[in-house]
Amino acid sequence: MGYSGKFGASVLALAIAAGGAFAQDLQIGNGDWWQQAGAPFKGVTLRGVTESTPASNFVSDVLAPKFEELTGIRVDVETTSWDQMYDKAIKDMEAGTGIYDMIYIEQDIVYAYMARNFLVDLTTALKDKPALKAANYDEANFTTFANNFRGAEDGNLYGTPMEAFIKVYLYRTDLFGNADVRAAFKEKTGRDLEPAKTHAEYAEIAQFFTQWGKDHDEDLWGTTAQAHTGHPASWYEYFESIAPTFGVYDWGIDAANNYAATVENGGRMNSDEAKEAMKWWLSMRDIAPPESVQSTWTEVATTFAAGRAAQGLVYGENAAWIASDETKSRVVGNVGVALPPLQDGVMADAESGKGYIGYYDGGAFGLPVTSKNQDAALLFLQFMALPEVQEEWAAAASRVTLSSTYDTPKVQALDAELGGYYSMIRDQGRLFKGAPEYPFHAQLREATAPIFYDILTGAIAPDEGLDRMAAKAEEELTSLGYRK
Repeated sequence: MGYSGKFGASVLALAIAAGGAFAQDLQIGNGDWWQQAGAPFKGVTLRGVTESTPASNFVSDVLAPKFEELTGIRVDVETTSWDQMYDKAIKDMEAGTGIYDMIYIEQDIVYAYMARNFLVDLTTALKDKPALKAANYDEANFTTFANNFRGAEDGNLYGTPMEAFIKVYLYRTDLFGNADVRAAFKEKTGRDLEPAKTHAEYAEIAQFFTQWGKDHDEDLWGTTAQAHTGHPASWYEYFESIAPTFGVYDWGIDAANNYAATVENGGRMNSDEAKEAMKWWLSMRDIAPPESVQSTWTEVATTFAAGRAAQGLVYGENAAWIASDETKSRVVGNVGVALPPLQDGVMADAESGKGYIGYYDGGAFGLPVTSKNQDAALLFLQFMALPEVQEEWAAAASRVTLSSTYDTPKVQALDAELGGYYSMIRDQGRLFKGAPEYPFHAQLREATAPIFYDILTGAIAPDEGLDRMAAKAEEELTSLGYRK
């Protein structure tokens, strides 16, 4: 099961090109209430920090000016690099300086923030101050992705979801549909050229197109690879996008079994399946474009948009502009989307809830307890979650956080143009999963990353490297007090 569709360009290109014009076009219900609610804070400036992403840029360029127009509250959103975003937010909250009133929280780090009591409980805050509660804001309207930002014990919300998307398998429909290419592929492999369902099929397609590029003197390779040798993006690609498709879930750590990571102790970080996944991924990297060894999530998207890869795993937040923005992409109108290739049994695991087939990414805006403008910030966090805001946002940044958004006219029209991309998120999103609920997320990544990079550079063999990583993970978890 799954979707396989071709992205069209016309409607979405217009949506993205509209850019800042959205701010004037947004029709916000109950405008008088927003004016009255914002009156006590008129002249206040809220400051936020976030990674520069399509969804975040929409906040800065569209939502912030519209909110100021309605309430008189200015919103300055600082968009920066992924590492700087975390560094600035964490240092501010640790020092209690209150520089930021809103911080971007990726799904994978929120558990660490909640464990350190960094964030305001938004559910309780709005219950305690009903005068600040907007009538059209409803927690129940959030998709299930919002559960990633709820407290484990109280179920309350600690972040307003602002982007949510899956990491999808993109492929070039112009190449996959080319008669000469299809004939050559059939002659070489004995099968028709279609999006891969298995890793063997994916590898066969990758090898074919890399060789095709060489034979025809084209800048074309068979696959992308998010394989930077010194950036966490590669660590995440392996653990959150590749290993699960081989049946290795939650980084290979068994939280119910004393947080075991090694096979010896009941974990799977260095299991046969993990080692097979690593070697498969490295073999794909070796026939990917040369920039892949320095590619993060951003460069993978630009590589595909430049027409340098026939297929690849790409974060969904980039899918829309790759498929439609002629100022940035050379493959406009020629992008198909499908589920990632899987080993036997992985889909059954995902259907039963035992596992998952890939990464459900996204984030929220949280309100630090150190903010000096919490009431004003509560208003803006609700504003971001209004249904009338979400329709335009989903059209511009290929992300959905409210269930009602799927039924809006613009999103339904775009879904038809994009070959069912939004339907894939709605119907197949349950097969994907965010990062494990580990408060030790960053510490474990940092402890194991040096060994991981040694595997990528060839300083250590994959099997030995994963053995060392699993042992290092257990050592770190023991040091942190999780393993007893």
